[in-house]
Amino acid sequence: MTRTVPPAVMTIAGSDSSGGAGIQADLKTFAAFGVYGTSAITAITAQNTRGVTGIHAIPPDMLRAQIDAVLSDVPVRVIKIGMVGARVVAETIAAALDKYPKLPIVVDPVLIATSGAALGDDETPAALLQYLVPRATCLTPNLDEAAVLTGMPLAASEAEMRAQGEALLARGAHAVVMKGGHLAGDICADLLITPERTWRFAGPRLASDNTHGTGCTLASAIAASLAMGRSLESAVAHAKAYVTEAMRAGASLKLGAGRGPLWHAIKPPPPIPAD
Repeated sequence: MTRTVPPAVMTIAGSDSSGGAGIQADLKTFAAFGVYGTSAITAITAQNTRGVTGIHAIPPDMLRAQIDAVLSDVPVRVIKIGMVGARVVAETIAAALDKYPKLPIVVDPVLIATSGAALGDDETPAALLQYLVPRATCLTPNLDEAAVLTGMPLAASEAEMRAQGEALLARGAHAVVMKGGHLAGDICADLLITPERTWRFAGPRLASDNTHGTGCTLASAIAASLAMGRSLESAVAHAKAYVTEAMRAGASLKLGAGRGPLWHAIKPPPPIPAD
């Protein structure tokens, strides 16, 4: 009996030895959504819930070989890009993806880990803007990343989030999800901003210190949902709901002495409707 093959998705990102973020979180998220996950590793990190203690970049030719090997054989529908870390990595990814101009790409511009450790060098923001932001079907910065990429002050309101999202559209992104979890207040709102309109996805703030990997998980959930044929608005709504429930499920985990992970092994819940 032949088994139906689920949609395939690829993550191009760094490896997190603690399993809470990066490639590991991406693959767990893909599995939760029922899509087939493939990967290309940009860097190996030594990290745990307390922080990052080491980073080893994968040589560019090996990174290119990973991407080429998967995309030349597996019918990948969507690509998620996470930790880049250096200009040469962004250049390598962009060159590899030149052969696949129609593939949707979700770009999570990872610059700083939840622990505060830098996950990119000084040239990484400019490299993201030059090589990957213009390719982004959807760009998913948090407030710190958006401020770095736009050169604007850290957003302190949803109006400022929207202004920065629009600035990133002007840099070539097709759509931007501005993640508002770092804003003060009892409500956490994310904004999906496109040239046509803006959607707002909001919910009560969860009381949890286990937030390691939330950005990776959201971007991967969007990619998985797109691979399943959902519209971008629907994909973001499903991803927001999944991250919220994965955070709730992981809130009581005692795994390490720092910021613990989400609990990815849940069934994706119904989407959070947009305002």
